[in-house]
Formats: sequence, structure tokens, C-alpha cells
Amino acid sequence: MAMAAFTVGCGMRMLDPLLPMMARDFGVGLGAVAKLIAGFSLAYGLGQLLAGPVGDALGKLRVAAVAMALYAGTLFAAAQAPDLGGLLAFRIAAGLAAAATIPLFMAHIGDTTPYAQRQATLGRFLTGMVMAQLLAGPIAGIVGDLAGWRAVFLVLGAVAGAITLVFAWRIGPAWRVAGRGRAGLSFAGFLELFRRKRPRMLMLVAAADGFLLFGGVLPFLGSLLIEGFGRSATEAGIIAAGFGLGSLLYTRAAPWLVARLGERRLVLLGGLGMAAAFAVIGLAPAWWVVAAAIAPLGLLFFMLHGVLQARATEALPEARGTAVAGFAMSLFMGQSLGAIAFGTLIGGAGFAAGFLVAAVGIVALAVAIRRWVIPSR
Repeated sequence: MAMAAFTVGCGMRMLDPLLPMMARDFGVGLGAVAKLIAGFSLAYGLGQLLAGPVGDALGKLRVAAVAMALYAGTLFAAAQAPDLGGLLAFRIAAGLAAAATIPLFMAHIGDTTPYAQRQATLGRFLTGMVMAQLLAGPIAGIVGDLAGWRAVFLVLGAVAGAITLVFAWRIGPAWRVAGRGRAGLSFAGFLELFRRKRPRMLMLVAAADGFLLFGGVLPFLGSLLIEGFGRSATEAGIIAAGFGLGSLLYTRAAPWLVARLGERRLVLLGGLGMAAAFAVIGLAPAWWVVAAAIAPLGLLFFMLHGVLQARATEALPEARGTAVAGFAMSLFMGQSLGAIAFGTLIGGAGFAAGFLVAAVGIVALAVAIRRWVIPSR
């Protein structure tokens, strides 16, 4: 599951160091190509409306295996896109296919792991996503510099196809006959999420998380290094990969952090730490200051986001696939809006304004999570 999540994570982050290159090739501004991030995210979010209920009804791992195969196909198709509009269409298709992977994996972990151990288990699963954070930028930057951005889609398509075969082989005949849900296809779980106060607040803060981070400032780290400090796409990808190093540390330290700090302090320290890092990045006088601030960012991010993920697996235990899909839908709907909003803000007011706005927003988000999502005892 971590290997499969790796390919989806790369699909989400692969464009970060390529946006300036793609903007030049298509003769448009940075805000226009940022729609490629927003299109994937919006489709990924809307795809949860079907992915969660279908996974609950037909079996989470079986649905995820089919979705992985479709995802690999969209990457190969994107490499042949004749124009920006065509590429956007294939990015939307990729988002729809990817929608039934990571949320269903998380729901499967929720089905099979007690809550006391769940955040640590999710941390191990997140190794795949973290490796994507660590490698997607450098690999995309290097391949893009050497062979152009289309080659990046071809390489990732080949990797995704190979990992799809490995995943299908590892679960064996289960993708055909095992893991069938106990109920038929139903969309009522989504309504139930918004009827209950705490799950409803979880959906709202997930959307804010996506708006500020996934679609907000994180995708523009590479662009800041390229346009603001004159780094190449390869250099920007390597520097931005520092986020992955901090994330990898989280996957190993998660059991200790949860036991030592508890969820409420994890969220507070993660939020305040990210706010400080964003302020430093926004006001940085040199690229190495940005690099230093990026280094702990992955750890701080998952201190906050990891708590939300664990809470999502418990939001609706009777329809866990639907609950995690609802969480992902909120997250990536927020991301799609964030990519457009922060792309416009950065394009008009500069990188410093974007990162400082995110710094203020993430403090408010941490306070909201502690107040409305995590029980006081």
C-alpha cells in the first residue's frame, strides 16, 4: 500500500518544480499552469463521492487495485497532451482515478488496527507518501531539465504501472473475491458526517488544511526558489525535498510523539512551528535560509495533519471508507481553491505575502482543531 501511495504522492507533487518550465512552453503565466494542480485536486476531491461508498460496498483493496491501473494509464496519456487544455483534462482524469487509492488504504488500516496504534500504523503507511515528497521534486526537476516535462509523466507512468502489478500480485485473488463490503452501495454516510458535530468540524478543518498547505504555499516552494533566488528546477527540487526528510522523521517518531505529547499538543506545536517556518521563508534574504526553514517543515506538518488523518478513520466506523473519502474530499476541495487563490495572491503581491498569509492561517487552524475536533479528554 505504501508503494502504491508513493506513485499517487508523486502525481500530486511532480509539477512543483516544473511550473515555470510549463508556463514558458505554453506561453502563459504561473497562475494559468497552477490550474493543473487545482484540476487534479478538485477531481481527486469530487472522486471521493464515488470512491468511498464503492470501496465500502465492493471491498477497499479490490477497488484500489483497479483505480491504480487506471491512474497509470492517465499518466501515459498526459505525456501526449497537445496543449494546456488537453493536459488539464488528463490531470483531471488522473485525479479521479487516484481518488480511490490512499483514502481506501487508510480506511483499511482503520478496519484492521486499534485506535491506540492507528496513528503509528498510518505513519508507517505514510512512508510511501513521504518518499514521494522526498523524491518527486528532485526526480521531476532532473528529468525535466534533461528531457522536458513530458518525460516526467512517462517515467511516473512506467513506475505506477509496475507498482500496480506488484500491488495486485501481493493481494492475490483478494482483488476479485475477498474484502466484499457487508452492505450495498450507499451515499447516506456523507450526510451522516455532516449531521454529527465533531465529524462535521473535521471536514471543515480538513478543507482549511488543504487550502492553506496542500494547495496554498507548499506547491510554490519550488517556484519561489526558481523565480525568487535563481535556482534551477533541479536545485529547487532537491532543496524542496527537505520537506520529505522531516516527514520521514515523523514516520519513525510518530509512536513516541503521540505517547509523549498527545494529540492536542501535537497539533499546537505543529501549527506554531509551521507558522514560524512560513514567516522565515516569506522573509528570507537568501535561498539557504529557505532551505533551512524547509528542513523541519515536513515533521511539523505531519504533527498536525497526522492527527486529522487518524481522526478521519474514526469519524464514521460503520462506513469507514466513506468517512475517510469525505475527509479526503474536503481536503482536496480546499487544495483546489488554495492553488488558485495563492497562485493569484503570489502572482499579484509576491511570495512574501503568500507565505505570511499562510502563517497566520495555520495558527488559526491549529486552534480550531484543538477546540472543535479533538476531545479535551
